[in-house]
Amino acid sequence: MVHRTTKPDGVGEDKAKHNQTGFCEIPAGRSFVVRALLTEPEDESLTELELVTEFQTTTNEESKEKVVAHLANFAYDPYNYNFLRQLNVLELFLDCITEENERLIEFGVAGICNSCVDPTNAAVIVQCGGIPLVIQCLSSPVRNTVNYALGALYYLCNSQTKEEILKPEVVEVIRKYAAAEAVSVGFSNLANALLLKHVKQ
Repeated sequence: MVHRTTKPDGVGEDKAKHNQTGFCEIPAGRSFVVRALLTEPEDESLTELELVTEFQTTTNEESKEKVVAHLANFAYDPYNYNFLRQLNVLELFLDCITEENERLIEFGVAGICNSCVDPTNAAVIVQCGGIPLVIQCLSSPVRNTVNYALGALYYLCNSQTKEEILKPEVVEVIRKYAAAEAVSVGFSNLANALLLKHVKQ
């Protein structure tokens, strides 16, 4: 498990533009919005703290899924970045990736993808051992999870993390997704964007 303190666990220039597959094209935008079958909280006073508290106290898996999906949506808005760090929500997202529940994994990596466009958030994610967790999502059977993982790696990759992310076996997987346009335009676009920006051709 990712270490958290005893406190409760709480994009860019333009909103991301979505392509015909429903996913974002990285060069055109800065983030994803998790596509959960949920409504936004009607009461704006439903804060990150309340959501995190609910996640920590509930034993119902469906309730946890809804909470993490809402938190991932909060992570899309730069206004919420400080709250995400103060309430250890980034660590909560990483913890979700270690679960067996595929929806928790999906929403957890979606939250990482949405938040890591911010360099400070990205640094926290890296310090908490997030890169291997995101990389393992590339082998997920859930298409959304793979898309969010590709998007997260696009933003987490920099001069300090490049060696850890762009290992030969990882690049090989990314290249396979890049060549899979016939299977998924989303995979192909994201993987090609990652390769174009970070891998020497």
